[in-house]
Formats: sequence, C-alpha cells, structure tokens
Amino acid sequence: MTKTQNDTLKKRCIFHKTGADTNGEYLEMEVSYAPHSDQPPDHYHPYQEEHFEVLKGKFHTKIGCEERAYETGEKFTVPKNTAHWMQNISDEEGCLIWHVRPAMKTQGFLETMWGLEADGKTNTNGGLNLLQLAVILQEYSDEFRVPSPPFWVQRILFGLLSPIGKMIGYRVSYPQYSSNV
Repeated sequence: MTKTQNDTLKKRCIFHKTGADTNGEYLEMEVSYAPHSDQPPDHYHPYQEEHFEVLKGKFHTKIGCEERAYETGEKFTVPKNTAHWMQNISDEEGCLIWHVRPAMKTQGFLETMWGLEADGKTNTNGGLNLLQLAVILQEYSDEFRVPSPPFWVQRILFGLLSPIGKMIGYRVSYPQYSSNV
C-alpha cells in the first residue's frame, strides 16, 4: 500500500492495489478531499474507465453534459473518453474508493501531480508552470487530457514545450513523490 498525501490541501490518496499488483488490469485507491474542495479542471481519460464509491461526504460531478451529486453509499462510473470533474461539496471530509481500468501509468501521474501541489509548486488555482505541465501532459497523454484546445493542438504545443521544460530541469516524475522513479 502506497500513500500520497497533500496536507496543505487536506487531500490524501492511499493505493490499495497498484497496476503492478493487478498485472495492469486496474488501480484501486482510497482518496480523501477536504470539505468544499476545489473543482478540478474538466478532463478525460481516452483509454480508461473510472468507478467511484462514495464512502463519506457528498460529491458534485459533471460527467459528459450531466451534473449530479452523489452521497455516502452511492456509486458512479465515468466512461472512457468522457469529459468530467468532481468535487466534495459537503461540510465534512469526503472519501471515495476509486478504480481506474486499465491502470496504465495513472499512479505515476497522480503521485507527481499531488506531490507538486503538496510542495507548493502550483499557483493559487492548483495549476502548474506551463513548461512543467507540458512535460507531464506529454508523458501522460494516454492517461489524462483536457478537452480544449483540441488534442492535435496539445500534441504540437506540448511537443514543442516539453523538451524546453526538460532542458531547464522539469521532470515527468520525482523521487520524493514516488518509489518507482
């Protein structure tokens, strides 16, 4: 069991089953979010489906064009290639069981993103420096994409910016955030 934590934002992720444990079939995590957590950016996973079970709290979601709230005991699925986001809207910490199928490189992506956030490497909206973001999104484009601009534009943009980011020291992953580096 691996744990990734962001105490500044009161966000935690405990990996119960990794891709290595399941021969790449899935990743299982327990994640916790602070009361009234920030809304993450709209994003999608082109090759992965996600399943969630709310253990505690109330989560507002947008999956495709549908917005809905899910409470303790409820489950929901995000189909692959579907834009979505979710946030804890309750007055208490929100907790979910989260499955990602197939696992792919999602664990590394989450460890890097949450680690950078915990270390204060993001702006006030939780965003990264454009060159760091280009390095990460170029590497993890099969796991995580934003709907806009179109993906072909992102490929060109990140393809140009990622080598510059790497040249000045930005990395895809960092040893302090992951044991797999």
